[in-house]
Amino acid sequence: MRVHLVNPSDNSFGTAVITPRWLFVLAAATPSFFGDPVLVDESLEPLDPETIQPGDIVGISVHTGNALRGYQVGRLVSARGATVVYGGIHATLFPEEPFELGAATAVVKGDGDLAWGQVLWDLHGNRAHRIYEGGRIEGDQFLAARWDLMRTDKYMWASVQTIRGCPKHCSFCSVWRTDGQKPRQRSFERVIDEIIDLRRKGIRFIALADDNFYPVTLTDLRLAREQGNTEKLESLLAVRQERFSLMAELARLPRDMVFFTQITMESAEDTEFLDAMRLANIKGALVGVEAVTPEGLKAVYKDFNFSGDRLVEQLQTFRRHGVHVLGSFIFGLPTDRPATFTATVDLALKAGITFAQFVMMTPFPGTVDFNRWEKEQSLNPTLVDGIPVTRYWLIPTAIRPKMFTPHPTMSSEEIKERTQGVWDRFYAFGDIWQRSACVKSLKSRIAFMLLSRLYRQMYAGTGISTDSARRRKAKSSARWIAQQVRKIFQAKPMPELLYPTWEPRPQTRLQPRPLHQLIQLTNDTPSTPGR
Repeated sequence: MRVHLVNPSDNSFGTAVITPRWLFVLAAATPSFFGDPVLVDESLEPLDPETIQPGDIVGISVHTGNALRGYQVGRLVSARGATVVYGGIHATLFPEEPFELGAATAVVKGDGDLAWGQVLWDLHGNRAHRIYEGGRIEGDQFLAARWDLMRTDKYMWASVQTIRGCPKHCSFCSVWRTDGQKPRQRSFERVIDEIIDLRRKGIRFIALADDNFYPVTLTDLRLAREQGNTEKLESLLAVRQERFSLMAELARLPRDMVFFTQITMESAEDTEFLDAMRLANIKGALVGVEAVTPEGLKAVYKDFNFSGDRLVEQLQTFRRHGVHVLGSFIFGLPTDRPATFTATVDLALKAGITFAQFVMMTPFPGTVDFNRWEKEQSLNPTLVDGIPVTRYWLIPTAIRPKMFTPHPTMSSEEIKERTQGVWDRFYAFGDIWQRSACVKSLKSRIAFMLLSRLYRQMYAGTGISTDSARRRKAKSSARWIAQQVRKIFQAKPMPELLYPTWEPRPQTRLQPRPLHQLIQLTNDTPSTPGR
């Protein structure tokens, strides 16, 4: 019997930009009794069914975008005699779906760091439960990844998580509902130790894969002071101080290391925080701009962002303080008009953001937008190939619509074409070359050009187009570019790099819950206690 962990994907590029962190964390959560798990990342290459033997256990993590492929993999390996366990955000939101469509034996909801080992022991003892409730574990229970199992020749960036949860409540995002609005933060000591593991192995580009690296804003602190809420203020200040302690330690690492993360626009007001990021070699961040008009921001519950010239000034603030922005924009909002597309790309170019992504409005499960849309659709359901459009992830990719909610003034095809046009304009050769001046050497500028084209091919070429020939061409082009770019990201291992000696910190938190409390029994399963 072997344990396999599969990251499903319809698109395999041979090389991936960022490691799927969950694979390596659940590898760490796998008890040594079961041996090293076999890790399969289908964004590199598809699963080889011949590697699955009767009696094997296959763990599959699904998000909404890859759920259909995940269920295909589950049925395939189940037919070969394997036991299938699902987890991930989509399985957390729709725990019955993997049983109905993916040949599941068990489903883990919530965090898998602790629950996965319990599942394996229960399967080994023939006492598995149907649903395991992983819940939301505290930051000091997050597991460090098994980076010794990583193919360092296949990934450009590794990923290290420092915090889970986001205090915001954007209408299009499910993080605050699934991971919670209370930040759950790892100690900076454990984060640094894991990063040193990676640099010793030759990885110097690392994504700090957080829901929101900037969990406490200046506004949060001001409101707590004005409300006289001393307890909340102390809690917020403690979270903020831990952020600064982490960045201070990142600044002590080898200077060739490069970090990237995800933050909100409000951080532009906190120049002390941005300066600390720069000193910590956090070179860039994905920033959710979403919309460039006040009406658009209000539509997504993000009216704490600025628009127009004030937005340009905010975005330029990041760059002045040494943080390059990957701006994320949404098209297809009810307030969008044809002029919105031109205004958006003009603003992105004027603001001088380094990278950008332009996505079509998608109501993701667990969000306010999805719940509203599902309620509207219940009155007059739209079917595609017999499947309700509110279950769009189950519609085959070739016929899946790119827009799911009707727009008041534009057709889905028009929005798709205009979105593609924005990608093409922002990533035009001349504009990329001009932006590449943010790096110094000719070699670095060429790498910037290739990475920009790769990003466009992977996320626009294969993501927006419904034309199969165009998608195949985009995949082929992306595969070639990825092979060239990966070579630039390779670094010489530093096995001589030492781990810091940390002073012990007092334990102030309650002890972790016993593992048996992580199990939620359904009505149709035996009431045998977990191990």
